[in-house]
Amino acid sequence: MKNTLVAYFSATGTTKHKAQMLAEALNCDIYEIEPKNPYTSADLNWMDKKSRSSIEMNDKSSRPEIIDNNPNIENYDVIFLGFPIWWYTAPTIINTFLEKYNFENKEVVLFATSGGSGLRGISKDLKGSVSESTIIKEGKMLNGNITKEALESFVKSLNL
Repeated sequence: MKNTLVAYFSATGTTKHKAQMLAEALNCDIYEIEPKNPYTSADLNWMDKKSRSSIEMNDKSSRPEIIDNNPNIENYDVIFLGFPIWWYTAPTIINTFLEKYNFENKEVVLFATSGGSGLRGISKDLKGSVSESTIIKEGKMLNGNITKEALESFVKSLNL
């Protein structure tokens, strides 16, 4: 197995739980992408066009600040990158993370949580935030009750 990191952003704890399960299944390091200004329930109200998340997602150039805890990306070959899906794509804080660190010659495998959306097309949305040498793969939706065995099977299917 290559040097692997599970990095994730979680606004409500759902993605965090899945990231922890995945890191355990991979027996690898884990890193939380933390917003400099944490999201409140009001910020996450997608039905309010003036909520913070709505404003950020309507402006594709938005790059919410993150706390820099230096994930030492250079030490890893494969990064599993997790997030909740907002407005059918990754939250713009994921672009902040990808643009802040050097992912050259890295393999990034996406995973996400969502109430109904899938990963289709998200790798294309994120490709502009990394170098040409970065490989981004659309991995897996980790919704509902995912077992450790299912996660291990998913990882094996990637042939890392």
